[in-house]
Amino acid sequence: MEQKTGKTPVKATNTESGNNNGLKAIIGVLGILFLGAAIWGFTLFNEKKEVEATLTEEKQMVITELDDMVAKYDIAINDNNIVNKDLEDARTRISTLIDSVKTMKADVASLRWYRRELSKLKKERDQLFAENDSLRVMTNVLTATVDSTRTRLQEQTQYNDSLLVQNSELAMVVEKGASLKAARLTGTGIKVRSSGKTRDMERASGVDKIKVCFTVPENNIAQAGDRQLYVQVIDPKNNTLGENAQVSFENDLTLNYSLISKFYYDNKNLDVCEFVSGGEDFAKGRYVVNVFDGSKLLTTSSFSLK
Repeated sequence: MEQKTGKTPVKATNTESGNNNGLKAIIGVLGILFLGAAIWGFTLFNEKKEVEATLTEEKQMVITELDDMVAKYDIAINDNNIVNKDLEDARTRISTLIDSVKTMKADVASLRWYRRELSKLKKERDQLFAENDSLRVMTNVLTATVDSTRTRLQEQTQYNDSLLVQNSELAMVVEKGASLKAARLTGTGIKVRSSGKTRDMERASGVDKIKVCFTVPENNIAQAGDRQLYVQVIDPKNNTLGENAQVSFENDLTLNYSLISKFYYDNKNLDVCEFVSGGEDFAKGRYVVNVFDGSKLLTTSSFSLK
């Protein structure tokens, strides 16, 4: 009986040893699985981080390209001498798209959509810039044409002004040259005899009239025809002899004249003599004789009676 009791513990030990080995095997497998899961999870985490970094970088690239497009639109708009609404509208759309990209959560689908939009905007930009370049060339050509036309107009205006000045000066010369002149003006006291003949007198007491003579010189550019000049004789007492009539002119001047000398002028030398009455008696002293063409004094002379 003691022998049976000694064999039983040996069998129990072998069974426990087998169980321990199985448990260890299970634990080992679980450890391997856990380690694999940890490695796989770490790999997935790293891949996710890499994808997020790539998407963020891609997002920033899209923003950078859009910013570059806005800058180019700014240059094109500022270079234009005229407002280009198409360029300004395109720039506004791009600025709005930039704000949208900045606030979006980066993912493959969104970036793919923004990339397509970016490609469309680039094509639109190329087309608009080509049209803008063509418009700028046309504008420059038109501006050059306008500047050239303006220069020619200014030159023509200056030339016309020069001609106007020359014509005005010429007209003044012609007008001045065409005016009548009077020369060799003389005044003499005379006595009229019953026969009608006259005799020059130096003594005031013997004078009946004042004889005024002058010559209208030859003038080929003066207007021929009936003409008249005003004769004025002023006595020593500053009285106007003769008719002592008054005439007014446009320049607010008035003239007291002794008589109007009327004659026909044919552009040749013409000697004219007129007789001015002095009233009852002629005073002693200095007499002044003037001849006027309108309000313009042509010549003056003087004489004295004793």
